[in-house]
Amino acid sequence: QVRLVESGGGLVRPGDSLRLSCAASLSSISNYVMAWFRQAPGKQRERVANLYGTSGSRHYLDSVKGRFTISGDSAKNMVYLQMDNLKNEDSAIYYCAARRISTPADAYNIWGRGTQVTVSS
Repeated sequence: QVRLVESGGGLVRPGDSLRLSCAASLSSISNYVMAWFRQAPGKQRERVANLYGTSGSRHYLDSVKGRFTISGDSAKNMVYLQMDNLKNEDSAIYYCAARRISTPADAYNIWGRGTQVTVSS
């Protein structure tokens, strides 16, 4: 079965760090663009980061550049999002998503159910 399962969310204070994990039941994450999205109440969903399995190229939402790092382990089919210096504005449900390498940028069609991240003092 093709599925993604996120874990690692929780409640942290501003300035703290958190690492999210995504277990990917795929043939290989090397054949996919893997991504993290987030959605906060009353806001549009936004793409936080993505990772190209073939090249290792990574891209980030401007507001998280320098603070978040996406990485993958193809041997374990795991994808991670390391979040440092968290801000209140980072609070959201975070989703792992995937699309095949050759598909358009809006073609993410495999989604996890999400993990809650709450940043509060």
